[in-house]
Amino acid sequence: MNIEDYRSHCLKKKGVTEEFPFDESTLVFKVKGKVFALTNVDDFQSFNVKCDPEKAIDLRERYAGVKPGFHMNKKHWNTISVYSDFNDDQMYEALDHSYDLVFSKLPKKVREELTDD
Repeated sequence: MNIEDYRSHCLKKKGVTEEFPFDESTLVFKVKGKVFALTNVDDFQSFNVKCDPEKAIDLRERYAGVKPGFHMNKKHWNTISVYSDFNDDQMYEALDHSYDLVFSKLPKKVREELTDD
């Protein structure tokens, strides 16, 4: 996966925005203001995604390229190395899972607005 594919995959999801709220190099993707993925655009070596806690532990045990979230809540976030034993399809699945987790926590009215588009 490269930065363009990562960015494109995130932006095709409903209600997603991209911004740089922390600094000029940390690209953050949000769904209706809630973060679901972030990465360093200057050095795209890894990215952080939200993850179900049990699934997070399982992925970390099975793949060297999946670590507890760097600078994030280690229970709910994973850092995925782009150059690792975690393949591109799994990376896209991790992004989808993160988006779905965050989306599911949005207020019902907001979720309905996004799915009605």
